[in-house]
Amino acid sequence: MKVELFDFDLPSERIALRPAVPRDAARLLVLDGDRTRDGIVRDLPGELRAGDCLVFNDTRVIPAQLEGRRGDATIGATLHKREGPRRWRAFIRNAKRLRDGDAIDFGHGVGAVASERFEDGSFALDFTGDEPVELLLDRAGRMPLPPYIAARRPTDAQDASDYQTMFAARPGAVAAPTAALHFTPALIAALDAAGVGHETLTLHVGAGTFLPVKAEDTADHRMHAEWGRIDAATADRLNAVRASGGRVIAVGTTSLRLIESASGPDGIIRPFEGDTSIFITPGYAFRGIDGLLTNFHLPKSTLFMLVSALMGRERMQAAYAHAIAQGYRFYSYGDASLLLPTR
Repeated sequence: MKVELFDFDLPSERIALRPAVPRDAARLLVLDGDRTRDGIVRDLPGELRAGDCLVFNDTRVIPAQLEGRRGDATIGATLHKREGPRRWRAFIRNAKRLRDGDAIDFGHGVGAVASERFEDGSFALDFTGDEPVELLLDRAGRMPLPPYIAARRPTDAQDASDYQTMFAARPGAVAAPTAALHFTPALIAALDAAGVGHETLTLHVGAGTFLPVKAEDTADHRMHAEWGRIDAATADRLNAVRASGGRVIAVGTTSLRLIESASGPDGIIRPFEGDTSIFITPGYAFRGIDGLLTNFHLPKSTLFMLVSALMGRERMQAAYAHAIAQGYRFYSYGDASLLLPTR
């Protein structure tokens, strides 16, 4: 399909620079089959059914942005995928000043050697010393806000908590699974009382999620890979939800992509551990999920293609036009949509 089919006009003032306070006060656009309604996230217990199950990503965002020096050159690095105990792939700012074997000093006693350049322009960085890389990043790194926020304001101390979900437990992401940012302990308690369950899986979100689609046709786009895991017990419980008539609702496109990667043509979710580069566009037959809670995405992005595959491209174009006209807030710190396709 032509990428231009997934374009739309978004006024810059619709881009949220801070999350709603409290988190569950964010607005919620509900697309339930052919019906559309406006609400807020804390309405969610009334929008779902007893027996449904929400699936959250429990990845934790690490301070993955680094500023350093290679000689007299300033080098910026955004880590995006772990390759080994001390090796990360990183997108590099001022990459023309960096060569294989160059040492970068990130300050605070943190250094790395650029050891390999990849086709996408990223480098492998091997961190020096013996300390765990997580400790090094805590000293020298900062929270990696999405580029459409970072371009408009600096990262600050508030982002350290704002850009983590209440489920964040397993460090490794360089971008938040932002749909889960809307959840609070009070909302989870209300969902429990309504008979709506929840489960967690892990997908370490990479910075590649923000890369633009440069191809003119979706068939020519190469999707980035991310590491994820669903254990056997979680897979069994999710299959039991569907077997008993409940719906598996992914919270965020990261949860959805991992569930679909772990699901077979028979609709059974199986244990999964490893990389996934699944790219979902219209025409895809969903196997493991029955709905999605997600934020509002960028024009011509792989994520807008994904929601168009779930609900239909024309339906999503109309829904986004409604959201823009009604003043919904977009992207990582913005409002949410609940997408429940007719089955």
